[in-house]
Amino acid sequence: MNGGSIPDGRRNRARHLPPADLPFTPAERRIVDTLRTPRAVQAWLNRLHYNTEKGGPTQRSFRGVIRHGMAHCMEAALSAATILEQRGYPPLVMSLESIDHLDHVIFVYRGPRGWGSVARSRDPGLHGRKAVFRRVRDLAMTYVDPYVDLTGGVRAYGVADLRTLMGRYDWRLSPTNVWAVEQALIDLPHRAIRTDRVRIERLRAKYRAYLAAHDGRKPIFYDRSRWTPIPAGFR
Repeated sequence: MNGGSIPDGRRNRARHLPPADLPFTPAERRIVDTLRTPRAVQAWLNRLHYNTEKGGPTQRSFRGVIRHGMAHCMEAALSAATILEQRGYPPLVMSLESIDHLDHVIFVYRGPRGWGSVARSRDPGLHGRKAVFRRVRDLAMTYVDPYVDLTGGVRAYGVADLRTLMGRYDWRLSPTNVWAVEQALIDLPHRAIRTDRVRIERLRAKYRAYLAAHDGRKPIFYDRSRWTPIPAGFR
C-alpha cells in the first residue's frame, strides 16, 4: 500500500485484529486502556512536550515516548498507531514530503464520515484533522497551506500500513531508536502535489510578515474548521 492507494477503511478496521499479547509495561497499558479514540490520543499528544532532540536525533517507539514524556512528529505517529491499533484501527501513517527535506509524518484513519489524522508538530497547523475527508488526498491537501513557512512546502505524500511496510520489525515497543521506519518512509513511493508557485510565495510573504509583527509567534490564521484542537501553547 503506498502513494495514497488505500483500501476501504471501514472494512479494514472491522477485520483488523491487533497483535496478540504485546508486552506493554504497566505505564504503557494505562495509556492504551485510557485513550480509546483518535480524539483522545490527539489530546494526549497535545499535552506532551515536543521533542526538540536537544541531546541528538531520535526516532523513538511508543515505549520511548512513554519513557521520556515527549515526542516529535514521527514518534507521535508511531505512538498513535500503537495505541489505536489496540482499538481496531489499522496502523496507517502518511508521509508528507517537503521541498526543504523537513518532512512530516502523521497517523491517518477512516471514521464513519471520512478520513482524519492524529499528529504532533512544532508548527500549529500540522496537527490532527477531523475525520471528514472523502479521500486521503483531500486530507493531505489540508496540510499544504500551513506547511508554508520560511522554507517549507509540501510537494508529495505517501501512505503506508506499518504492518506490511515494516514486517516483523519492532516499531511499536522497541527500546532503541527505530531508524528503519524513517528510512522506509523516505523510500516509500509518494504522489506529487502540485501547487501554484505564485500563491505559495504569497503565503510565504504573509508568514514572514506575521512573524515580524508577532515577535516570532507562528501564525494560526488558517481556516481551522476541520482541524482537531491544537496544543494550548499555540492558542
